[in-house]
Amino acid sequence: MSHPIHLLICEDSDDDALLIVRRLRRDGLELSYHRVETRAEAAAALQERRPDVVISDVNMPAFSAEEALQLLRQAGLDVPFILVSGQVGEESAAALLRAGAHDFVLKDRLARLAPAVQRELREAEGRQQRRAAEEALRGSEQRFRLLAEHAQDIIFRFRVHPEAEVEYLSPATALILGRPAAQLVGDPEELFSLVDPGDRSRIEGSWRSADPAPLAVRWRRPDGTAVWTEQRAIGVRDGSGRLLAVEGILRDITEQVSAREQREQLERQLRQAERLEAVGQLAGGVAHDFNNLLGVIMASADVAAYDLPEDHPIQAELASIERAAERGAALTRQLLVFSRSEPPQLETLDLNAVVGDTEQLLRRTIGEDLDFVTRLTDDRPLVCMDRTRLEQILVNLVVNARGAMPDGGQLTITTAIVVDETQCPVRLSVADTGCGMTPEVIQRAFEPFFTTKGPGKGTGLGLSTVYGAVTEAGGEITIDSTPGVGTTVRVLLPRAEPSRDEQETPPHRPPDRGRDETVLVVEDAEDLLLLVQRILTQAGYCVVDTSSPAEALRIASERPIDLVLTDVIMPDMSGPELAAGLQARDPALPILFMSGYSAGSWPGGGTLPPDTQLIHKPFTRQTLLSQVREALDAAQSSPPGSLPSRATIHP
Repeated sequence: MSHPIHLLICEDSDDDALLIVRRLRRDGLELSYHRVETRAEAAAALQERRPDVVISDVNMPAFSAEEALQLLRQAGLDVPFILVSGQVGEESAAALLRAGAHDFVLKDRLARLAPAVQRELREAEGRQQRRAAEEALRGSEQRFRLLAEHAQDIIFRFRVHPEAEVEYLSPATALILGRPAAQLVGDPEELFSLVDPGDRSRIEGSWRSADPAPLAVRWRRPDGTAVWTEQRAIGVRDGSGRLLAVEGILRDITEQVSAREQREQLERQLRQAERLEAVGQLAGGVAHDFNNLLGVIMASADVAAYDLPEDHPIQAELASIERAAERGAALTRQLLVFSRSEPPQLETLDLNAVVGDTEQLLRRTIGEDLDFVTRLTDDRPLVCMDRTRLEQILVNLVVNARGAMPDGGQLTITTAIVVDETQCPVRLSVADTGCGMTPEVIQRAFEPFFTTKGPGKGTGLGLSTVYGAVTEAGGEITIDSTPGVGTTVRVLLPRAEPSRDEQETPPHRPPDRGRDETVLVVEDAEDLLLLVQRILTQAGYCVVDTSSPAEALRIASERPIDLVLTDVIMPDMSGPELAAGLQARDPALPILFMSGYSAGSWPGGGTLPPDTQLIHKPFTRQTLLSQVREALDAAQSSPPGSLPSRATIHP
């Protein structure tokens, strides 16, 4: 000990006490001491100062060594207790040693005292260190137990050597994996059986590695749900470097994994939506340009037919050209509906007729390895829909059914009138004998971008597009499917009444003619511009034409104009911008627009007011002359001072 030793000497003889002290000092011990000879004095001394060593005589008149040992125990002190006596029997000495004394030295052999004191001090210090270590260990174990019992993570120890065993799992195991920890310790197979088969080899390899890497693993709980854990672990080695065990934690990251998967799905959907938007913009642009070409074709055929006698042999060919142009116009309208540049155009349709018209296309779509059957009702299944949307429903359902039958099968389209107490809807059914759907897939079938096909093999928009078209028409759609048997998709649509359009076509009337009014035509497509100029001139109008909106402004400032016929989409200046400039000078000037787009929308988000006069490309000779005449008559019949609708784009 580096500090002086403090002795408590229980001795009734002051001389004997001094003799002990001198001997110890002579043997090199630095010390202080306090002598007591009664129990009360001993108790007070122990309370006042803790001694390093207690030296006691065996028998004293008022006090005994046994009583001194008892006081020491009561005080809870573990200090060396050495007996020093002139004489004592062996039995008494042995009894005192059993009671707690550490050594016995005769007074006539004090040379043994210093070594005994030093030895016992060393042993006492060792006992104190062990008790401190044990206390620290107990505290550490208690803290670990509290941590393990309340931790949200699984704390584990996996023994590798001498044989594999799951030695410890914390209580969080039950919360995360759905099985109590007690059921999973011991044989590793019990625990590893919960790991997803695709991840099992990875975690087994990690738990036998001296340096386990961070690892994300998927587990299957007893109720079938999946849970993800992230591992952080270290290897435990012996003195020779051999791996004994792996210890670490398993943290539940199911929510993070789910959030990441949802984020990735949203990113994929965003990219898909951006691609679809780009395709839609492209489709809209192609449709616009194509309508200009179709306008030239249709109007040219119409003009040629007008110039020739009705019984001329070429009239049939010209009529074929017109019909082909009309079919092309229908195709461009489908592109515009797809690109959201064309609002739905509702009309009364015979579902049987639409199925029949698209049957050839559908047969080409499904291929020759399928048995294609149509069962159409004898009644007239009339519906009020945009024809393009109805065709879109048919095509998407057929394509979807085709995908469910890669090895062939039967595809059946059925139409029917369903009569019940409250309504009489039209039913369209598309059935296949393909792979079918599970209830989980049916539940998500109408979700946008949901697909059971692999990456790059489907957009997941087929059934969601059908659902949107059906609900837009006020209908309902259901799926009946059995895995391995097939799927039937049923669409119920409100039944429509026959429209006036189904009445006899009124007799052809000659086109409206001009009365020498001046029409300013502005069109950047040169072929169409020349054709419109020719039609209007033949009909009796005075035509001034230009392909430049700036030139049109100049012309209107130099001469009177009765009507402006202008394209909507032109380079440098749009039709609405031109109209605004013209009407700033002459507010009463009538404007008639023509466009390959609809009145609903143009690129950039611009729209025209609902009452704006618009002629759709492609148009026939009679349609052009009729709308020009109507626009002029409307302007001439307006009360003096009234203003026509300003044709400005509303963003």
